[in-house]
Amino acid sequence: MNNTGLTDTEVIRRILQGAQGLYSLLVERYQQYVFTLVLRFTDNREDAEEISQDIFVKAYRSLADFRGESKFSTWLYTIVRTSCITFLRKKKLDTTSLDNERTFMQLENKESSFYANAIEQKSRHAIVNEAIRLLSPDDSQVITLFYKAEQSLEEIGRIMGLDPNTVKVKLHRARNRLKEKMEKNFSYEEVRTLRND
Repeated sequence: MNNTGLTDTEVIRRILQGAQGLYSLLVERYQQYVFTLVLRFTDNREDAEEISQDIFVKAYRSLADFRGESKFSTWLYTIVRTSCITFLRKKKLDTTSLDNERTFMQLENKESSFYANAIEQKSRHAIVNEAIRLLSPDDSQVITLFYKAEQSLEEIGRIMGLDPNTVKVKLHRARNRLKEKMEKNFSYEEVRTLRND
């Protein structure tokens, strides 16, 4: 029987009934989605590959917890996020804290000549990612879910356990704080370049 026409929910039901081999279908369907998200969190391909594998192992072990109340991709995203945060926290023990704005400012000053030369090349993506890292976990989550994971307000509400209208307000406030972080932590030219994109 051809299994490729099965919905995610049907595949999961059959895996839980003992057809473990079908899990490879879910991996095939979502490996690009997971890898892309993880890469946006980590900005490192090797780390992203390792974390992605770990996420699929965790998802397999937790499959019985999937209730089908949201899309499988929404449920999987929560595992992606917690795995990436755990990874970044562990990494922060060995590297500079991403939340330490003073260090970030020192780094910017140290590399100001680099910034002056590279302003044309510095992508919108990189600037926004750096600014998102300076936000609170809550703001960072809502921004990442909306813009990077492309989840709807309803889906974000399910992930965060909030009403969609509350998510809308949170998103609006997080965007304002993101703008403030960018104006405070990046040079005038960078922010202006970003606005003109």
